[in-house]
Amino acid sequence: MKNWALPMAIITGIISYLLYVSMPVFDITRPWINNVVAILQPTLIFAMLFITFCNIGVRDLRPHRWQFWLVIFQMSCFFLMTIVLYGIPETTWKVVLECAMLCLICPTATAGAVVTAKMGGNAAAITTYTIIINSIVAFVAPAMIPVLYPQEGMSFLPAFQTILQKVFPVLICPLLLAWLVRYYIPALHQVLVRYRDCAFYLWTVSLAIAVAVSCKVLAHSNVSFLLLTGIGIVSLVCCLIQFAVGKKIGAHYSMRLEGGQSLGQKNTVFAIWLGYTFLNPITALAGGFYSIWHNLVNSYELYKYRNSGKIE
Repeated sequence: MKNWALPMAIITGIISYLLYVSMPVFDITRPWINNVVAILQPTLIFAMLFITFCNIGVRDLRPHRWQFWLVIFQMSCFFLMTIVLYGIPETTWKVVLECAMLCLICPTATAGAVVTAKMGGNAAAITTYTIIINSIVAFVAPAMIPVLYPQEGMSFLPAFQTILQKVFPVLICPLLLAWLVRYYIPALHQVLVRYRDCAFYLWTVSLAIAVAVSCKVLAHSNVSFLLLTGIGIVSLVCCLIQFAVGKKIGAHYSMRLEGGQSLGQKNTVFAIWLGYTFLNPITALAGGFYSIWHNLVNSYELYKYRNSGKIE
């Protein structure tokens, strides 16, 4: 269970979705299931982040030099892709490049700290980068994406506010609450620290739901098999490149694991939403594929780490 929690969550999410859509007994739940998922998913993320952040002090959140280079890499890729896409006429394969841009600009997953901590890494370091890159994306995306997809009434400020409302309540609120518990309810804080592994298993439940949502996105897409294959391949390539580049940069500062997770593990729910809201809705498929790829990478790395004998 410990070794294969993530792939089991992925399989559970896929099977759950297939059973749900194929069994008439669930018809009565279809009008409100989306609302349930919309509440349950952020609640699980909030809970797992809260438990993880109880192990992180205020002084632990300080920028590192390797994080600067990760930001440079992400922003350079994003600006380059924006320039290329701006000069390309509307074609079917332009969507594939847009998917690559979405995979590259997407900020670090809020659960990155949970997975990193489970593999013995520095959760505070990846939390710091998560806050930094989400802040930068909140400014950069509203400034650049309307250039590619101009929408009436969607200028910088409305887009900026929309992204802030989507990302920061789930990221910042559990951090502040964890610090309040640390300093004002120390007895409860000690209990939460003792059961910090619960955050990882909350993440597996959240992952199963995220995969089910990704399956829904893929199942309701009306794109050709060839284009779907192209999106799947480009999202896989982006995933592997970002893990490799993150590890390469992090290794120079003795933060190989943290660098790889910071750049490779993405907030795919945000990517799906960003594609639907600002880009061609088909690009949301990239987030669905990327969700599977980066969790398969995490599953393999977690398996290797456990077999190294460094943790139980």
